[in-house]
Amino acid sequence: MKAYAYRALFETGGRRGNVVITFPDVPEAITQGRGEAYARRMAEEALGLVLLNYLERGKPLPKPRAKSRKLVEIAVAPDVAAKLAVLEAFAAAGITKSELARRIGKDEKEIRRILDPRHPTKLPALVVALRALGKRLVVGVTEAEAA
Repeated sequence: MKAYAYRALFETGGRRGNVVITFPDVPEAITQGRGEAYARRMAEEALGLVLLNYLERGKPLPKPRAKSRKLVEIAVAPDVAAKLAVLEAFAAAGITKSELARRIGKDEKEIRRILDPRHPTKLPALVVALRALGKRLVVGVTEAEAA
């Protein structure tokens, strides 16, 4: 099972109360927020945007390797994780957009939107696309880290 989560470093920013977040494995993902709870939300969003951008540019996602007690695991939002999974599965399948459209009984125009990293796609459509690509979306719940 694949999780779209990477470890992040939370550091005190220049202004009082600001927290700066960086990801050792995803150097392009840098953000900040006032207070740790808000900074976590910003980190989740920044990570998701950068990972989607990797796939949009045809780059593979980095492997999560960073390990340290100082690092905090940040996962992308569930809808972003599903979109990332569809994009990766489609690239690995080696099929055309027309073939994916045929498999799920949709117009190719809708498939282009599903495969557009910048286009928001509803979860049911992503689930159907994953099934057509031989994948299954699994949702999990874990304890939240104290903010």
